[in-house]
Amino acid sequence: MGYHWDWGVFFRTVPSGGATYLDWFLQGIEWTLIVSACSWALALVVGSVLGVLRTVPNRLLSGFATLYVEIFRNIPLLVQLFIWYFVIPELLPVGLGTAIKQSPPLMQQFLASWLCLGLFTAARVCEQVRAGIGSLARGQRNAGLAMGLTLPQTYRYVLLPMAFRIILPPMTSETLNIIKNSSVVSTIGLVELSRQAQQLVDYTAQPYEAFIAVSAAYIAINAVVMMVMRTVERRARVPGFIVAGK
Repeated sequence: MGYHWDWGVFFRTVPSGGATYLDWFLQGIEWTLIVSACSWALALVVGSVLGVLRTVPNRLLSGFATLYVEIFRNIPLLVQLFIWYFVIPELLPVGLGTAIKQSPPLMQQFLASWLCLGLFTAARVCEQVRAGIGSLARGQRNAGLAMGLTLPQTYRYVLLPMAFRIILPPMTSETLNIIKNSSVVSTIGLVELSRQAQQLVDYTAQPYEAFIAVSAAYIAINAVVMMVMRTVERRARVPGFIVAGK
């Protein structure tokens, strides 16, 4: 094999000066974490609300939530990203659309990435929450209502605390998915981890080092997330109700 390995490439100064390729790489990790965390926060809030709506005895509200899930779950993520970045600003009122298009490119890229990843993942979170609520015994809802709680109070104090404990394992998978899906935003120019790797290859012609480092970074980030979520699962477990593997 004629390839020349050079791991020292990360410590070389970039052509513009003032930073190394390792600085670029770390900046990519930072943007990956920022986009993923902000998008996950949006997905968790919106998805939880929609998951509740899918289980309420109101056909209009449950129908709206179902429609949302079907739309966002069946359109490819890349297509949704392009819609948020290129199309939505043109459909907004002129003043708002112009303000978005005249904002700094980084702000435009982040806003589109945040909304796209957050609302796309919200559809998946919605189904997890719906399944968690649906797995609970019907007597829990009836008991809450019989105690004089309103339906919203029954969801808040009785159903959701148990449902979220049940769906922690699949929610861990969704957290990992949103981190991996964040690589898609490189297509609109946001310089996150995978985009920084592409730039490093363009400037140094060392593709193996760049993409091995990127793969290792994703593995490390996801390993930390899994350890944190497993700790949360153990602490949130209800003895005698949820059986978790030892």
